[in-house]
Amino acid sequence: MADISSHQFVHWFRQSSPYINAHRGKTFVLLLEGDAFLSDTLENLIADIALLHSLGVKLVLVHGARPQLHQRLTEAGLHWHTHQDRLIAHPDLMPHLLASVGAVRSELEARLSMGLPNSPMHGAALRVMSGNLITARPMGVRDGIDFHFSGEVRKVQTEAIQDLLDKGAIVLMSPLGYSATGEAFDLDAESVAMAAATHLNADKLILLGQDAGLKNTEDQLIRELAPREADPHLARLDSHTTLSRHLRAACWACRRGVKRAHLLSYLRDGALLQELFTRDGDGTMLTQQGYETLRGATIEDVGGLLALLKPFEDQGILVRRSRELLEAEIERFTVIDRDGSIIGCAALYPYPEQRAGELACVVIAPEYRRGQRGDALLAHIQRQARAQGLDQLFVLTTHTAHWFREHGFEPASVESLPMARRALYNWQRNSRIFVKWL
Repeated sequence: MADISSHQFVHWFRQSSPYINAHRGKTFVLLLEGDAFLSDTLENLIADIALLHSLGVKLVLVHGARPQLHQRLTEAGLHWHTHQDRLIAHPDLMPHLLASVGAVRSELEARLSMGLPNSPMHGAALRVMSGNLITARPMGVRDGIDFHFSGEVRKVQTEAIQDLLDKGAIVLMSPLGYSATGEAFDLDAESVAMAAATHLNADKLILLGQDAGLKNTEDQLIRELAPREADPHLARLDSHTTLSRHLRAACWACRRGVKRAHLLSYLRDGALLQELFTRDGDGTMLTQQGYETLRGATIEDVGGLLALLKPFEDQGILVRRSRELLEAEIERFTVIDRDGSIIGCAALYPYPEQRAGELACVVIAPEYRRGQRGDALLAHIQRQARAQGLDQLFVLTTHTAHWFREHGFEPASVESLPMARRALYNWQRNSRIFVKWL
């Protein structure tokens, strides 16, 4: 058992290294709901956050405190009201609100300061900085309702936050904002996280709630979603739920420049690490698709594919494909469409009986290389292959052996090919064969 465990650890660590390199120096904004502080998984989650910091990720932590406030108000015998999904912060509630937020912030600072021997936080020596980093304005009167000290984000002190991040600190932001007149206002934690992520041009907004991502109507986890695809899901969700609020926040942030937003569960031990350092992730990722998209090919793409492939066919790198053949096999192709131009492609030819698939025709236009588009195509084809129940990919190449070796393919022989593909092998081209297990 120990040998198996060690082998799994080594395999995972090797597979995670590209993500470690990709995340180093990036800015992540994490929203941790107040409910998380009542969870048994909090200690491990804090340790995982510390691990992210140790790997060079710049972290902004935004915390909620709503359940803690409700408990204080209940114990004090005070009633509270909401309107438009917002707490009406009456002056009588403010001392309890400030105390609740302060208690949660202190607990989070204390937990991030732990460094006991034999604990995940040993030797972390984290610096956690907070302050008046949000300028707020009152919501005022809406629908005839005075919101008193309920506020909205007016300004994020971007330069101050960035300076703290550059100095190696974790920035902690509470759901409070302050006005120029010295008043404190209650803010939505989601609004603080959204504003911080967009003003800082964060690479990721990570929203940790109770739900393990967004599921479809068949109760299947949706791994990836574009903001424009979220409306049907928002329509069927109860607008009062945390998941609905998080989904709206993720869409809002992505539409305003945040590269990716993630919906995760703080109840799932290790969900944060799984999402960031494994290929399949653990929750739902939202990303805004710009004018460059990766999609399945259609018959209208045949002309663009012919133009893309011709130079490589002329050089003998690719086997020549006629228009008729491309039209017949168009459903096998995935393309990268940049504002109407096809700048990349790849194809998957499955052999279901052998649970294998051929990765073919991987091409990126020369002027668009160095942008990891080949990696994106490969990742997409691998997802397609897994969805079709295939266990391995094989590829035949004469010029790009090193690229495939760098992406996990291993040399193989003609005999390893499915029988139907082996019969078509062109011995004159003498292509090299590589295989990757999925």
